Formats: sequence, structure tokens, C-alpha cells
Amino acid sequence: MMSQDNSILCALDIKDNNIKNVSVSDATIENRGVMKHIKLVRADLSYILHRCPNCGMNTLVKNGKRVTNARLASFNGKEYHMILNKQRYLCRNCDCTCGAHSDFLIKNHTMTNQVRDRIFDMARESFTLSSIAKIIGISPSTVSRVLYDNITLPSRCNRLPENMCFDEFHSVGKIFTFIAIDAQTHQLVELIHDRLSKTIIEHFINKYSLSERQSVKTVSIDLNANYQLVVHRIFPNAQIIVDRFHIVQLCSRALDQVRINSLKRISDKHSRLYRALKSNWRLYHLPLAKVDDKNIEYVFGINEYTTIQNVIDIGLDGFPVFKEVYDTYQNIQQSLENQNIKLLSETIHGYKKNGTAMDTSISTLRKNLKYVENSCIMPYSNGPLEGTIGKIKKLKHNSYGFRNLDHFLKRITLICA
Repeated sequence: MMSQDNSILCALDIKDNNIKNVSVSDATIENRGVMKHIKLVRADLSYILHRCPNCGMNTLVKNGKRVTNARLASFNGKEYHMILNKQRYLCRNCDCTCGAHSDFLIKNHTMTNQVRDRIFDMARESFTLSSIAKIIGISPSTVSRVLYDNITLPSRCNRLPENMCFDEFHSVGKIFTFIAIDAQTHQLVELIHDRLSKTIIEHFINKYSLSERQSVKTVSIDLNANYQLVVHRIFPNAQIIVDRFHIVQLCSRALDQVRINSLKRISDKHSRLYRALKSNWRLYHLPLAKVDDKNIEYVFGINEYTTIQNVIDIGLDGFPVFKEVYDTYQNIQQSLENQNIKLLSETIHGYKKNGTAMDTSISTLRKNLKYVENSCIMPYSNGPLEGTIGKIKKLKHNSYGFRNLDHFLKRITLICA
């Protein structure tokens, strides 16, 4: 009998040797007018207890049992309810009563620690409250109460990391929330309810001492000029790194805009030049190392057997200005990939205006040249932070948005933990 009890308890992941006489049966219950088929687990909870927890005297005697209904976590999709007969004790000295207790139970709750842990596990995977409630078999309000009442937003992190990433994301309504993470461990550092420079500066100055803020060495940001002022104000010794992705993206958009303007100047929409620029636009974004100039293959769009390099040359030879922009884009991309700060500086300083969108992009890089060069020689970027924001967007998408900012921030701290 004991081996059978142990097998059932092991299957239910209950690690309490004081639970005995375990049996499992099928049952049907009615929940809000809906008939549900569940698994009913019956067991006894009893152990030897001599001293009274109230007076401390060795005068306890058994005094019947109390039946409690506890909810267990499911492992096959069905609800598991446990009818537990808990031993009661009476003190002959002070007439106080007490009962047997198990660590897997929550005092004064029908929910067990198993169910609570399952709620947090599913919440970390960006499940919605209604989905968690449906899978576990409890009400959404219970899930909400378990999650939001047991999570507190930290006022500050224990220690500021030496390398950080800054960005913001669209949270609730029209609010943009500021987020900062550790560039090395990818752990969440700060969540601030808005992205205003004043709010961010006041938060860091009030929460962290000057010596703590001086320990920060680098901060990775996008090309947001406001963040540059914020970093200089709160982290006196930190170097700013402009994210490499945003640099390439800035030049890539300029390249596309010049290509589209070139297409508009072609009157024959069926010409070889038009099809090379229109259908095969992705080829112009390939790094030079990936451009094949030897192997001949069938290229859709122009519908010819040729090399990738030849298709690119068709578009570049037709528009010399587009070729200048293309060369500039490739030099910047190549310098960032190979950490060639000399090529990067020569490309930005040696660029001559040609009346295209690339003029604005290069002008922006010149204004931030020191920070752009840091991105070329330092290994940190906003890549980990973009991944974290991706998780946040997934949570927001699954939940069809949030109305309560506090609840949203608590869910973020949970999935980023």
C-alpha cells in the first residue's frame, strides 16, 4: 500500500511523506452551469504532534479530522482536486486546537503552491490571464490576484552594471516607457513609466549615488539626441555607443529612397534596367562579401542566366549618383562589420553631397561621429535590448494590449526575470 501511495504522490509531484491512503478516481462537477470531468484525489494528512503551539505543553491529543479541498496542478490537461482529511489536535491544558499542515498547501487557501507556481511559469511564457485560467481551471480574477498581488516593482536595481543599453517601447495608450538592461548579462535594470528626459534624470539621480553612476562605462543607444544629453547628465564617465543596426538602417533607407527615385525616372517599365532595380532590390543590400561574381544562375525579375554582381552592375551603371550612394552604404556596412574605424572615418568625412537622401544620413553620422566610432571599436550594441522589447511586444500582442500600466510593467519584470 505504501508503494502505491508513493507512486501516486510522485506522479502528482507531492513530496510529503505524511500524506497517506491516497486514491484517485474520476468525478464530475458543475462549475458555473458547465459540467466538468475531473480527477479526484483522496488522502489523509496526519503526523505525530506532542507539544501545543500555543502553550508549549506536552498535552496534545487527536481531535478528529477536517476535510479540505485543495487544487493540484494538472499534468495531462484535466483538473485535479484533492480531498484531504487533515488531522486535528486538542490541547488538554489550554483547550486550543490546531491542525496538521503540509508545505505544498497555502494556509487558508484551497489553491496549492503547485498551482501558484504553474501560474507564474505560464505567465513567464507570455500567456494571457484568460488562457492561464482556462488551462489550469480557475477564474481569471484568481490568476490576476495571484500574479499582481505577489509581484512588486523594484524601486532600483542592486547595482548598476558597467555597460548598459537604453531604449523605449510603446506601452499603454499613447505612453512610451523607458527601459534599460545590462549589456552583458541582459538582465533588466530599470523600467520607468515614461521616456521624458526630466523623469529619467530625476529617477537615476534620486535612486543612485554619484559614485554608483560614475561606475557606468558605456551606454548603447539609438540615434536619439535626447538620450545623449541624459547619459552625459547622469553618467559622467560613460561613453556613448550608437547601435550599429540603427547606423546601417539609416543608410539603408537612404539607399532605398535613391533607388526608388531612380526608378521613377525610367519611362520604359519593361526595360532590363527597370527590372534590375525593381525586382532585385534586395541584392543592393547584400554585403560585398556575399555578392557572387563567378557562379551563373537564373535570376528572376530580369529572367536571365547571369551572376549576382552583373545584376547589381546593371542598376549602378544606369545611374552614377545611385552608384555613389551604393558605394557609401557598402563602405559603412563593411567598416562596422570589420571594425575598420579608418574606413568609417574616411567614408563619412570624404562624402560629397549629391542632392540625395544619403546627404541627410551622412550629416547625422557626422554630428555623432565620436559615438559612431565607438560602435565600430566596442563590442556592445542594442541587440539584446531589441530582443527584450521583442518579448514585450509578444506579450502585448497576445494580451491584445494592456489598460493598466502597473500590471503591464509587472508582467514585463516577470518575463525578464
